[in-house]
Amino acid sequence: MHGDLTFQDMYNNMELLEDEDDDSDWEPVAEPVEMISWFCTNCTMVNLGDIAHCDLCGEHKTSGILKHGFLASSKFPQEDSHIDGKIEANGNVIGFQQSALSSPTAVGFDERMLLHSEIEMKSHPHPERPDRLRAIAASLATAGIFPGRCQAIAAREITREELERVHSVEHIQTVDFTANIFSSYFTPDTYANEHSARAARLAAGLCADLASAIFSGRAKNGFALVRPPGHHAGVKQAMGFCLHNNAAVAALAAQVAGAKRVLIVDWDVHHGNGTQEIFDDNKSVLYVSLHRHEDGKFYPGTGAASEVGSKGAEGYCVNIPWSCGGVGDNDYIFAFQHVVLPIDFTIISAGFDAARGDPLGHCDVTPVGYAQMTDMLSNISGGKLLVILEGGYNLRSISSSATAVIKVLLGENPSAEVADIAPSRAGLQTVMEVLKIQKDFWPGVGASLTQLQSLWEGFSSAEKGHKMRRRAEAPVWWKWGRKRLLYHHFITRHLRAKRKREQK
Repeated sequence: MHGDLTFQDMYNNMELLEDEDDDSDWEPVAEPVEMISWFCTNCTMVNLGDIAHCDLCGEHKTSGILKHGFLASSKFPQEDSHIDGKIEANGNVIGFQQSALSSPTAVGFDERMLLHSEIEMKSHPHPERPDRLRAIAASLATAGIFPGRCQAIAAREITREELERVHSVEHIQTVDFTANIFSSYFTPDTYANEHSARAARLAAGLCADLASAIFSGRAKNGFALVRPPGHHAGVKQAMGFCLHNNAAVAALAAQVAGAKRVLIVDWDVHHGNGTQEIFDDNKSVLYVSLHRHEDGKFYPGTGAASEVGSKGAEGYCVNIPWSCGGVGDNDYIFAFQHVVLPIDFTIISAGFDAARGDPLGHCDVTPVGYAQMTDMLSNISGGKLLVILEGGYNLRSISSSATAVIKVLLGENPSAEVADIAPSRAGLQTVMEVLKIQKDFWPGVGASLTQLQSLWEGFSSAEKGHKMRRRAEAPVWWKWGRKRLLYHHFITRHLRAKRKREQK
């Protein structure tokens, strides 16, 4: 069952997919062939043979994405042109125009978070790797966004007292103890090395300070370019690549600064089970998560629409659980339009693993879609918006998506309109399921549900007509396989016989 698999299990199982076509034309090779293998810098997938481009994502084997970000060519070798920008370990910028100190948009970053990495060599590079931050930082530098147009927030390590508002003392001590161990694991897919505890404290500290700066008015909005990610980390456990819950730390920091209500929107493709657990009975934080769920078969298995909060906070947890992969811009924006509610201060758990091309998420959200969602949330929160990096494991997808989001924070308009969004059938069905549950807690969504029920009837009618038209067509898996000629032979013979009977 997929719900029992770790991220790494799901990632590695992609190699197990085999061609089930007839192998009668296969002939053994007389002599063994030496296979040359390399791991793609962009998606980490293994490629066999002396080929120049990744079979999965098309990235060149000597990609320049870590030097120029997504603006580097994916089809040609690494460019030799020089990028002058560099970010020192303490977060200071050298060799490039200085960050705009008066900019309303703040970015939190510290190179010491790059030291958190998996020590043990396995069959694959770990998807949650330092290159994720390098690719985004390179994209922002190449585009002249950061450093340049954003102010930098100096990094500090979160204090024990601040962490204890979110996590148990035992959890904090367990994470801190990893500083004494060269290599360790919380779960089979959640690693630590001697630098991981500090990286996690720096990430949480940056998120807390960004939240405080935004709510107090010292910054209008911000982007936390941090790792390790956090939304799977619960009160007592580290899991799913996450050590400390950065979004939860930021939400409580905003409340200390005076925020009465906080909205956390989690668009990572995986459900933020840790964030939900932390705020399950808290009416001052509304947690909204959009994620693949598939009846609990997609990691981590939590996040059904029926999980709404507890102990008087029912309705303050809103799960939008997609029933399948492939969900794209229209479904996400449609859910935003009909489910997400206006709140004073908004935190986005911005996992970009629902992006097109992600090796774990297998969804289809584009940078334009992320920009549109950011713009919508900025509008309903009065511009007070903090975006915190969570997942995302295709470097080209996460760096282009993060750049698109930060451009919106800087005041640029999304490149597309959100009017007349047409959801998929599965997307509409999911949104309706959520509204049916949430109308008991938010009466205002009742009118939207009635409207969508009419739209659903139109979907059903169109689907019936579509099925009637396709009845005589071949299944896709057969039509495009080796047996298509045999299929056409039999179907053609069947139709000819039918016509002869009708002519008699």
